[in-house]
Amino acid sequence: MATTADMRSGLILKIDNSLYTVIEFGQNKTARAAAKVWAKLKGVDNARTIEVTWNSGETIYPVRVEKKAYQFLYKDDTGYSFMDNETFEQITVAENMIDAPGFLKDGQEVAVLINGETEQPMGVELPDKIVLLVTYSEPGMKGDTATRTLKPATVETGATVNVPLFVNEGELIRVNTKTGEYVERVK
Repeated sequence: MATTADMRSGLILKIDNSLYTVIEFGQNKTARAAAKVWAKLKGVDNARTIEVTWNSGETIYPVRVEKKAYQFLYKDDTGYSFMDNETFEQITVAENMIDAPGFLKDGQEVAVLINGETEQPMGVELPDKIVLLVTYSEPGMKGDTATRTLKPATVETGATVNVPLFVNEGELIRVNTKTGEYVERVK
């Protein structure tokens, strides 16, 4: 069994027959009272966000999670389809289980989180940064680089990313999938 001392960000816990991932956590200690451990949790199998407090050393129930490499195939009415790179088995995942579905492109490698107890997919994580082609962008004004002015650009997946004025249509850019922000131009 695990205790509150094993708490870390990204840990998935079972609370009241629901699964929650730890977003952030901390410890409160006062002079007279025992230490308390608090955590902000986001639902894996539901859309809830909760905060829970435990006494220090109390038992928590983590869920064993496996990360497997999958490849994105296509999207249809049933959801997003992925293929296991080792066994070639296919799974379909709902859009709300993907951390940044707007940046998924055909053939892209992703990590699928699988519950070790039930063998069911729990979520899909894209790489932190991916390279995308700019398919549409308004031309920038030459010499207007004194300020950090941004303009919207449409990338090959259909998502819109704010980019600097010097980025033009047909160029490759690196995008942070966690924040959806432009990182750099790729040569």
